[in-house]
Amino acid sequence: MSIKVNVRNNNYEKAISIFKRKVKESNIMFELREREFYKKPSAVKKEMKNKAKARNHWKKVKLLEEDSRKKGKKF
Repeated sequence: MSIKVNVRNNNYEKAISIFKRKVKESNIMFELREREFYKKPSAVKKEMKNKAKARNHWKKVKLLEEDSRKKGKKF
């Protein structure tokens, strides 16, 4: 997978900004950070489980907030 950017009219600043945007959208840097160190499979599972718990927690908080707004209460 390669990212190519053409420089037009010697406008290298614009080309650099386009390159940075393409790298960010392709999540290459995220993948490099993830692969920087070896993670044990059990640590990966534990991390995924904790992320799921956090997502569910914030989803509950959001639902409670919406319900309280409908009823005119504040938590």
